[in-house]
Amino acid sequence: MIYVFLANGFEEIEALAPVDILRRAEQTVKTVGVGGKVITGSHGIPVTADIEEKDVTTDDMDMMILPGGMPGTLNLEKSPIVTACARYCAANGVYLAAICAAPSILGHLGLLEGKEAICFPGFEGELKGAQISEKPVCVDGCIITAKGMGVATQFGLTLAGLMAGKETADKIHASIQSVDR
Repeated sequence: MIYVFLANGFEEIEALAPVDILRRAEQTVKTVGVGGKVITGSHGIPVTADIEEKDVTTDDMDMMILPGGMPGTLNLEKSPIVTACARYCAANGVYLAAICAAPSILGHLGLLEGKEAICFPGFEGELKGAQISEKPVCVDGCIITAKGMGVATQFGLTLAGLMAGKETADKIHASIQSVDR
């Protein structure tokens, strides 16, 4: 199961582009409302989550995704369930993905020590112990970080590649690009 945690003030594109791409890759994805079932993004778009945070279990967790946005990132970090799941992922080799400001949560938890990571410009100081990458999407072991909204599709394709294989991610990428032609 892939869990995408949403808290009020999340960046809509950073959350929903990966959800869309992972579902195209036929992955089981659940959006998780932190603080309720209906969560409002940073641009006023309400999203009804599949489940609430109290319903998350690590028993079937294959990946955890944290979108950025403000104050969404701060609201995610306040959740004991979010931080416990992040620690679980890091300790058990489960994919842990964060984009934009959300990698700061991983930094504050000490999960980026010795890892290559990227975040939204200006948050680098929050990535405690990390080697700051120049890549827009960075994979270091089971930790995946991305710069921000502008690379949300690339982030989603990277996650799809990890979960469903490069061939599947490449097919999805080709189908997305064919619209531009």
